[in-house]
Amino acid sequence: MAKVIVHIDLNAFFVRCEEIRDPSLENKAVAIGHVGRAGIVSTCSYEARKFGVRSGMPMNKAVKLCPHLLVIHPDYHFYVSMSHQFRNYIRSITPNIEMASVDELFADFTDVIKKEKDAEKYFRMIQNTLFETTGLKCSIGVAPTKFLAKMGSDYQKPMGLTIIRRRDIKRTLYPLPIEDMFGVGKKTAPRLKAIGINTIGDLATSLNNDDPKVLAIVGKFSEELKDWVNGKGSDKIITEYEDPKSVGNSTTLKEDTDRYDEIRPVIEMLSMEVSERAKRDNRIGNTIQIMVKDTSYKAHNKSITFGNHTNNAKDIFKYAIKLYEENFLDMTIRAIGVTLQNLIDVKDMKVQMTFFDYEMHEEESKTKLLINDLNRKMKGKPLKRASEVKKSGNH
Repeated sequence: MAKVIVHIDLNAFFVRCEEIRDPSLENKAVAIGHVGRAGIVSTCSYEARKFGVRSGMPMNKAVKLCPHLLVIHPDYHFYVSMSHQFRNYIRSITPNIEMASVDELFADFTDVIKKEKDAEKYFRMIQNTLFETTGLKCSIGVAPTKFLAKMGSDYQKPMGLTIIRRRDIKRTLYPLPIEDMFGVGKKTAPRLKAIGINTIGDLATSLNNDDPKVLAIVGKFSEELKDWVNGKGSDKIITEYEDPKSVGNSTTLKEDTDRYDEIRPVIEMLSMEVSERAKRDNRIGNTIQIMVKDTSYKAHNKSITFGNHTNNAKDIFKYAIKLYEENFLDMTIRAIGVTLQNLIDVKDMKVQMTFFDYEMHEEESKTKLLINDLNRKMKGKPLKRASEVKKSGNH
């Protein structure tokens, strides 16, 4: 029996968070990001999109397109807290969830939906309840695979609900432009268009016929793409695995990119999420690992270990961005992850003392006792330890 996989995507998430905090922003052209030469639009309101403003666009260009654009600096701590409310609400319905990023998740509703007579009405209820309880707006895709569910949530925005059955693929999916297909990056789409692949249907036909021109462009990714456009592909939800020695978060980017100004805020957000999870579990670590996946989905990992254990977001970001800058700066990437490793409990850190620390402490105590004893016998305090002489400034 086919599974019921759901993809829930929060609409203009950062902007919506700011609207919840300041309702006067609603129905206005808003962009989240930084003003200046290196500023990039992280996300923007639907009103701003009417003027051509888009995520990943230089902020200077966005302001030229929309002179009345309201630019708000991101508050990642607030966004992460709102993301937790989103996750907790869906988890209260089904424990089988997989966070794809701070503003989207996959969930397995196979068992839950069996009890419902009207699936569309049920998912509308979830959508409306999320809005009523948190203020967050979302689009929902329901399908037998993760790819189809993802395409369903993208089909109608904002507050859309799209159910895609396998029999609906040719009617719903195939007419869409190739650049709308999840997994086809902004650099791959023009190359496909250059050989006449303008729609998802065109790609499906070419892949099913093993067109060598298409295979040369998509490479090893061809088999996965073929499964996707034919209604196959993964339906497995990867629930959060609690490794006692690490905590991490990763995300697949909206589009493949090698732009530092687009990737940096993603690493900052992931660092914030990792910090929040570690603090929630009272864990601290002293190793940061960064993972990136290139356009062929090959994973690359680099890590760094430092002296003091931490779960501070700024510390995690400092090391994560350093690893990215030193190893992956010019790579076009599709996904990225940040992990805090070698975790210990905060309470253990407070009382932890190694055998050698204890031995040194014991020797220092013996020395101090000997000096005090001699000083008493000499009826004065003429003797001091070398470290005490150094601290006092006497030579």
